[in-house]
Amino acid sequence: MSDHPLIELRGINKSFGPVDVLKGVDFVARAGEVTALVGDNGAGKSTLVKCMSGTYPIDSGEYLFEGRRVTVHSPRDASALGIEIVYQDLALCDNLDIVQNMFLGREQLSGVVLDESSMEHSAEETLRSLSVRTVKSVRQRVASLSGGQRQTVAIAKAVLWNSKVVVLDEPTAALGVAQTAQVLSLVRRLAGRGLAVVLISHNMLDVLEVADSIAVLYLGEMAAQVERSEVNQQQLVELITTGRLGAEPAASSKGADA
Repeated sequence: MSDHPLIELRGINKSFGPVDVLKGVDFVARAGEVTALVGDNGAGKSTLVKCMSGTYPIDSGEYLFEGRRVTVHSPRDASALGIEIVYQDLALCDNLDIVQNMFLGREQLSGVVLDESSMEHSAEETLRSLSVRTVKSVRQRVASLSGGQRQTVAIAKAVLWNSKVVVLDEPTAALGVAQTAQVLSLVRRLAGRGLAVVLISHNMLDVLEVADSIAVLYLGEMAAQVERSEVNQQQLVELITTGRLGAEPAASSKGADA
């Protein structure tokens, strides 16, 4: 593991009215690693990510980025730091092509007109740098792409802007076996480029295959954040469903032996 987390959340609390959704949550994500964020429905995963992205304000706690305390008021603030979120719905426009989707809202201009050539070149270079070969042309309309290709475009869009952290929300949901393998391979390549990748998934096999560390939320609390080598599938399921390992509560920073 890297010595210093790229993102470190300390004692994060978030409530909606009388409901405490996050209760003193600690979380770290390191550059060059895939950190899986797992938990049952209602555990607080989406809320934690939305706090990380600036969609929700944090009630209390510390947010550190590259070792310094920051305040993230909006997704724009998160993007300025280099944090990009790829949500499950992908937020792609079917009627636009790949280039138009990757630059949507951030179009490049040459004078007063769109610099189509520059944007097309940047899109091609980004896909090439990620070793993506499943897309025939960056001028394909998104409507013509498969589920795996759409996920690839959404991820490429996130890394196009020199991002340092990419959060992927259920990137393999509803994909077939071959497409899932392609996306998981891309996830590992992102980490190999030095990015901190946060992977949210209900698929334990995917998590155990690609994660370097695993953070388990249980009813708004961090049951454990452990290295992949410290847990097996049975122990991971136990943490997700009970928040504990065996008779003892799971430690916040140490896991059980595999």
